[in-house]
Amino acid sequence: MMEQVMDTSGLWSEWWLWAAFAIGLVIFEIFAPGFVFLGFAVGAAVVAILALLGLTPSLPWMLVIFGCVSIAAWLGMRSVIGVRTGQTKHFDSDINEN
Repeated sequence: MMEQVMDTSGLWSEWWLWAAFAIGLVIFEIFAPGFVFLGFAVGAAVVAILALLGLTPSLPWMLVIFGCVSIAAWLGMRSVIGVRTGQTKHFDSDINEN
């Protein structure tokens, strides 16, 4: 017997899938420092809004939009929030030296 394969090509154009992905990334960002996943969450949220408005191109273009918006959001947050200074410690002497 041949199993029936579910066609998932239309699933990527559903807005709720991208919104759930964005919410999951925001929750994951709570546990991971550095605002890395928040940029990806913004990208997924933008794609979710585009899908909600019916402006969904093909999957490759949705992934390009997701990637470009994610990088732009991460760079924007990085420039606004900035890199925290003083996080790196420099040691001038070794504890084993006398």
